[in-house]
Amino acid sequence: MKTIDRKAAVAAYKEKKVPAGVFSFRDRRDGSLWVGSSPNLGQIENRIRSELKLGSHRNAALQRAWDAHGADAFAFETREVIDAETEPYLLSAALKDCLARWQAELGAQRI
Repeated sequence: MKTIDRKAAVAAYKEKKVPAGVFSFRDRRDGSLWVGSSPNLGQIENRIRSELKLGSHRNAALQRAWDAHGADAFAFETREVIDAETEPYLLSAALKDCLARWQAELGAQRI
């Protein structure tokens, strides 16, 4: 790879906006629902599924449901995406507010 191409690729990667927001994880068998927020929606599903497969997820109720019903019983859904232009120092507060609203609206447990 030429130096110019490499520099352009690195610059493009650094400028890439990562979607942040609120997501839900639903057990299709019994309807249980968990919600959470993440500054990186693109990676959170993989992280949660990996933790559950290893049996090390910090939410005991979610881990028990996963163990009882298996991976195929769960669906990941993006509930709300926070505007990519939100300033980093405001993102945490915006995620917290959105998560509280979705948790109340859905009557879901927090991840």
